[in-house]
Amino acid sequence: MLPVIALVGRPNVGKSTLFNRLTGTRDALVADFPGLTRDRIYGFASADLPAALVIDTGGLVESGDELSGLMRRQVEFAVEEADVVIMVVDGLDAPTSDDRYVANLARRAGKPFLLAVNKTEGRPADLAVLEFHELGVDALHAISASHGDGVRALYAAALQRAPSGTAAMAAADARTPSIAVVGRPNTGKSTLINRLLREERLVTRDEPGTTRDAVRVPFEFDGRSYTLVDTAGVRRRARVTEAIEKFSVAKTLQAVDEADAVIMLLDAREGVTEQDASLIGLVLERGRAITLGVNKWDGLGDTQRRRIMSALKRDLPFLDFAEVHPVSALHGSNIAELFTSAERAARAARAELPTQELTRVLNDFVGTHPPPMVRRHRIRLTYAHQGGRRPPLIVVHGNQTELLPDSYRRYLVNRFREAFELTGTPIRLELKTGRNPFAGRRNVLSKRQVAKRRRLREHSRHGR
Repeated sequence: MLPVIALVGRPNVGKSTLFNRLTGTRDALVADFPGLTRDRIYGFASADLPAALVIDTGGLVESGDELSGLMRRQVEFAVEEADVVIMVVDGLDAPTSDDRYVANLARRAGKPFLLAVNKTEGRPADLAVLEFHELGVDALHAISASHGDGVRALYAAALQRAPSGTAAMAAADARTPSIAVVGRPNTGKSTLINRLLREERLVTRDEPGTTRDAVRVPFEFDGRSYTLVDTAGVRRRARVTEAIEKFSVAKTLQAVDEADAVIMLLDAREGVTEQDASLIGLVLERGRAITLGVNKWDGLGDTQRRRIMSALKRDLPFLDFAEVHPVSALHGSNIAELFTSAERAARAARAELPTQELTRVLNDFVGTHPPPMVRRHRIRLTYAHQGGRRPPLIVVHGNQTELLPDSYRRYLVNRFREAFELTGTPIRLELKTGRNPFAGRRNVLSKRQVAKRRRLREHSRHGR
């Protein structure tokens, strides 16, 4: 499973800046005054780093007021979810009583623990961390979250301390395709899985938060074996306060990362919420195949149904490659079609695309609709090959490919999707401009060519 790293510390030490640096996003609010981040914020490590989940937390202070107590509870939840804890301190200040308070809290959790001394740019590392040895942490790292200094080394050290035993379940599940069911609390995820299994395998109650962890269940469908993964509901961050949900977000995102395809379950009565869109965005960020199930469809009138389907198209235009199925998990309506769609998306995500076929279809649709002219020269696309799976990565070679408009990139993706029936999975396109491998080098001749030239010279000499 993906390792989970929690960032903790007192306010205004740079946790959110470090979060943004590690995840390559600006999802965590950053400003130069304390107390902005109060809830847990989750993100995947950026693509140029080894995979992990990162949790940003609110600033901790040693205070007895109600708000500080709530923030402490959020941090405790994050630490419980984490495999490794990174405590961030301000290298421009001496250790404070709040730093000592946070260090004691993190140490008591019994998790691997590193100390990041932030804002140390331009200073020798050994001097920058000197004062912070008093916090009793062995692994000290001088970093600058805003400039990136030392961040990669800190991240690598954190991953080295993550326990390796959590990969056992993922390795066991790797033998069969994995389909994860995700969505907000109480959308009917466990009910859907029970209906597919035709038994009450999972606990269901009509209240949010019944599922506390990701639950893996073996499943057979049309003679094939799968692993179904029921996940805890992910709700808006400000409402993730109950202890029953303390493991939900990290475990759900880990399940998404492991899955071959995701069934995203929506509540037809509530439509597409902001949290639905955010969760779908995280699924696509990991490149996972996806199928939408619109649950609780029974009992809705025709006008409501038309309004819901219209809202889906309007609110999720970036998901036009995914199939949508109105279902009733309670009554079993359309759930076989929903799972078939998810299975089809999982196969598309793992599809093998032969280079010869990719190049043939590339030439076919480039011939029908050529790339545009750039600087009085037409962009040429010559051949394509597969660069990866889950999701499919298609690498297209040609000249001036960096100038290819976004609209033509979308055209290529859509044509590849149609040609290879890649419904339900994102497709990643990489463009490469070819170079002459002999450019700037002396011409290299084969032995046969050298011998032929020698014979010609000798023949020419004798002829004279």
